[in-house]
Amino acid sequence: MQRRLFALALISAFAAPAIAQERPPAERQTLIDLAYALGESHALRQACAGEGDQYWRDRMVQVTDTEAADAAFSGRLTQAFNSGFATRQTEFPSCTPASRRAELVVARKGQSLASQLSAITRTVVGTGPVDPDAPESDTADPDSMAKGTAPR
Repeated sequence: MQRRLFALALISAFAAPAIAQERPPAERQTLIDLAYALGESHALRQACAGEGDQYWRDRMVQVTDTEAADAAFSGRLTQAFNSGFATRQTEFPSCTPASRRAELVVARKGQSLASQLSAITRTVVGTGPVDPDAPESDTADPDSMAKGTAPR
């Protein structure tokens, strides 16, 4: 159940395109922490499901594709994923009750990180049609994606 929630939170965090260079440093660090958690999840899942299981690696590829990060930041994400993988693979080389518990702990951590990222909303310029006749919003929040005046 935790793994499914983690996957759902991860998908929602990256449902809309975001460019990593536009993220403030705290968000970039959260992405790096998420990449590490994905690496840990990958190792722990492979310990029980076998080396052919690429579920969390595939999710990491989706993260890097969605983020469209520059080469340096993409390298940091990859390094974090690989570090998380190596740490947990060394700690849990085979499937045990302890590795299953660790998998749940990592899933909760990843879910929390993905939820933090999915809670961030911002307007991404140039990602949709522009209606020049649309009324201006009266909200002062530059991150608001609402169009028009909010009902009162």
